[in-house]
Amino acid sequence: MTASADPLELDPVLGSRHKSVPPALWGRRASDAAADRLPVSAFPTPLLTLDRAASDANVALLTGWAAERGFELAPHGKTTMAPTLWRRLLDAGCWGITLATPWQVQVARAAGIDRILLANEVTDPVGAAWIAAELDAHPSFEFACWVDSAEAVAVLAATEGERPIDVLVEMGGPGGRTGVRSVDAALAVADAVAAEPRLRLRGVTGYEGSFGFDRDPETVAAVRGYLAGLAAVADAVLGAHDIVDHLVSAGGSSWFDLVADELGGFTGRARVVLRAGAFQAHDDVFYAATAPEGAALRPALTVHSRVLSRPEPEVAVLDAGKRDLPYDYDLPVVLQTADGRALPGARAVSLADQHARVELPPDAALAVGEVVLLGISHPCGAFDRWRLIPEVDDARGADPRVVGFVATVF
Repeated sequence: MTASADPLELDPVLGSRHKSVPPALWGRRASDAAADRLPVSAFPTPLLTLDRAASDANVALLTGWAAERGFELAPHGKTTMAPTLWRRLLDAGCWGITLATPWQVQVARAAGIDRILLANEVTDPVGAAWIAAELDAHPSFEFACWVDSAEAVAVLAATEGERPIDVLVEMGGPGGRTGVRSVDAALAVADAVAAEPRLRLRGVTGYEGSFGFDRDPETVAAVRGYLAGLAAVADAVLGAHDIVDHLVSAGGSSWFDLVADELGGFTGRARVVLRAGAFQAHDDVFYAATAPEGAALRPALTVHSRVLSRPEPEVAVLDAGKRDLPYDYDLPVVLQTADGRALPGARAVSLADQHARVELPPDAALAVGEVVLLGISHPCGAFDRWRLIPEVDDARGADPRVVGFVATVF
């Protein structure tokens, strides 16, 4: 593959810039090296791996779930920023890809993605101008972004171009992020959009994830209440405006069951689009705790980390730290040793840049040089620490084989 055919370096020549790729593979294309099916033990630690079978099973599960209910999926690509994984989502039947910034949209366009939701307001004139130009240059490009104010409408309306920019009115709520805070405000923004020939109103959107981080009854009630409010806004805006190919959209990584309950009634009137993105990788902590009961999603990310030191009887220091692991939601969890031994009572208690401190029972059998498997919380924070992630056939089995590499673009 030539450089021009691979502008995002999705099949790079391996080298020292690829963390934890063994020097024996440097100078070879990633796809060529993957054909060797090397064991994970041939790779230095720390090492993040993606379990391909687990990830594929998660995609099949959620795409099937959505299809049964008449929903569309536009998974949030910022979770992985991995065009190879985006393409798998589209190949599995997802309607489009969601992104969060104009630059991320530029990456997706370079990767050949033709249907994109930008789940954010665009108030940067440079980004807005690029979007307008890209729409005019590529008739097959389908795009929509959010608006929640007259000012945001004005930025997009000031662009030059032939094709209108599609927008959705975003509904928020007290304590949430962006988004209008009332039905009246939503209708006012929708009216402002309808008055601008450079824009086309497509529907209503929102993000329920800001309103709940656990499955406690009061949290469930708060999320459900927000979604009911989003439904009311959607009903009002769709009733007030003649919209072609209506869209009603919500997040859904943790709360797709409640989204189905509260927005399912729109499937006969609009295209209901869920933007859940974390499901493709899932995790062992946050999403494992907040996913709907019985969802059967599988954690696909595993970190292999080696014991550097046993400085005290109840302490092990590992070689993975903040530069390798997410820690914004929770610390990693200790799963087992690489050879499958359980480590009851072991827990990560702190991270430094390149170290993890693990507390152990005083009689724990764990030697310097042994490899420990760690589960992560919040996959968004894992992918952005790795330029290239080996895919394996069974991440938590005995010395799994590397069957591919996934390049990220951050």
